[in-house]
Amino acid sequence: MNNSIFKKAIIIIMISISFGIFAQPSDNQSKKTEISVEIDPATFGFKGYGIHLRIKPKNSEQLLIGIGAYAMDMPSVLVDFNKENKDKDWNVRLNQGFGVFGEYHFSEVNQKWFVGSQVSLQEYKIQNEIISGSEKFTNALLMAYSGYTWQLFDFGFYIKPWAGIGYTSKLYGSNNLGNLEYDIAPITIFATLHLGYTF
Repeated sequence: MNNSIFKKAIIIIMISISFGIFAQPSDNQSKKTEISVEIDPATFGFKGYGIHLRIKPKNSEQLLIGIGAYAMDMPSVLVDFNKENKDKDWNVRLNQGFGVFGEYHFSEVNQKWFVGSQVSLQEYKIQNEIISGSEKFTNALLMAYSGYTWQLFDFGFYIKPWAGIGYTSKLYGSNNLGNLEYDIAPITIFATLHLGYTF
């Protein structure tokens, strides 16, 4: 698919999600603000971390907004997903990512199906086994995602798998190391699982 067309499609999806997020029903609304903390356990397995703060605003049953910070060594399967980088000895670390998130839950917050959007800044560090040294670059990410939340117990704990597709673009820094170029694909796909607790 043409990158320009795909970029426009992502923007349309995110605008649609945003309209859905802010079109809150007026009846049967909660009058209590709730705070949730989520972690991404997969990031810890790749020498990183992922921690997120989510807030359900007062008088809202279905809106969840929040921020997150994350980092990890990128597994080879994600690096090789871009055929331009496949089997070229790249070691890639997502040094630091900061994101703002908005979610619309069709039933109620942290119950069943939801859609969301994410806007993030991400710094990457690239190295290659055949060249010494490293380089860093920072990109912007716009992502639309969807998932499902299971409340396993009655005390606020939940499991939240989700997957998304987004558009990314380099803002500054270098993705060249010596005579090698690490290709930054404009389209990114990601899936993970969060563990959360609502206070």
